[in-house]
Amino acid sequence: MRRVLRENGLSIVLGVLFLVFLTGQLLTGHRVYNEERRGHGESSVSLGDFATSGAFAGAVFENWESEFLQMFGYVLLSAYLFQKGSAESKKLDEPEAIDDDPRTVTGKNLANAPGPVRRGGLVLRLYEHSLSIAFGLLFLASMLAHAAGGVTHYNEEQLAHGADPISFGAYLTTARMWEESFQNWQSEFLAVGAIVVLSIFLRERGSPESKPVYAPHSHTGTS
Repeated sequence: MRRVLRENGLSIVLGVLFLVFLTGQLLTGHRVYNEERRGHGESSVSLGDFATSGAFAGAVFENWESEFLQMFGYVLLSAYLFQKGSAESKKLDEPEAIDDDPRTVTGKNLANAPGPVRRGGLVLRLYEHSLSIAFGLLFLASMLAHAAGGVTHYNEEQLAHGADPISFGAYLTTARMWEESFQNWQSEFLAVGAIVVLSIFLRERGSPESKPVYAPHSHTGTS
């Protein structure tokens, strides 16, 4: 067990923190939701009903959408763009292993390579871009789920005010949908930009997101 925790501690802790904060969002969101309903003369809903409501789904997936967009953009942009002095950038004038063409790998280095590398062809073509593809698909799925939850919540409000509900497609064109998205997207890229720039001048000993403490500001990359 100790070995499992040591070898997987980062993903385990991140997973636990995710569940803790998701639970916190559920409990506090339920309270806020019911306060708003009572303010409009409506009855409160149970925690279970809130957990399956459009209000909760829209809020959750609205944030997931922006996080996956951030990672999709960061993975893709960092493959082609550089920032001198940043720990988050590839080196400016030195070849790195992450740029190696897997088709040139031979011998014992190929023995333990992932299956798609050994298979080659279209499978390898997809696999060598699979990280950005996965984040792109997760972003699109989260955006659609955000819209689905959002239109359900929006239509509940419409009916409560005696207005007509709208379709899923119509909701995608509303300012509300895009305001919710843009307010998160801009903050995600601000955060990424901040770590790219701050890692030029600041350090965190022991973190792979930082250069060595003794490295000059002009040093690019972590090694």
